[in-house]
Amino acid sequence: MLLRILGLLLLIPLFDMVVLVAVATQTPLGFVGAVALVVLTALIGMLLVRAEGRHTAWKIKEQIERGSLPGDELLDGGLLIAAGAFLLTPGFVTDLVGLVLVVPVTRWPVRKALKRWLVVPYLDRKMGGIASGVAYSGGFPDSETYDVDAGSYEVHDPDGDTSRE
Repeated sequence: MLLRILGLLLLIPLFDMVVLVAVATQTPLGFVGAVALVVLTALIGMLLVRAEGRHTAWKIKEQIERGSLPGDELLDGGLLIAAGAFLLTPGFVTDLVGLVLVVPVTRWPVRKALKRWLVVPYLDRKMGGIASGVAYSGGFPDSETYDVDAGSYEVHDPDGDTSRE
């Protein structure tokens, strides 16, 4: 698993470099224009991250004041931190991923997928299924039931007498 993550972290900058060179050589922008476009997208993206971050912090404060847990807002904050990191990394691909994470309309499905495939399975593993509601809570798991009446068990008296009730 660690090797896959390391490989992915090495492939992303390589892919970004290939796209940057392709844009610089295949479009009339040239190298200087392509670099200027990357810097421009990073600046615009950082302004969006700042605005969305303030809005998300306000929503977190509002949820806490209401007395409810700000789960979605905290995930949005984490996605905005990741968006800022992607936008600060030079390249068109990372800027595109960062912009997808910044815009609320495109961040919503990412948040839903993150909750479904990462957060809930993690919480289920840690809490025994309570997070998703798959925990068994219907009593004893045996299907066999026992009918106990007054004459089928013994009561032991502290004096040592055994009697049936």
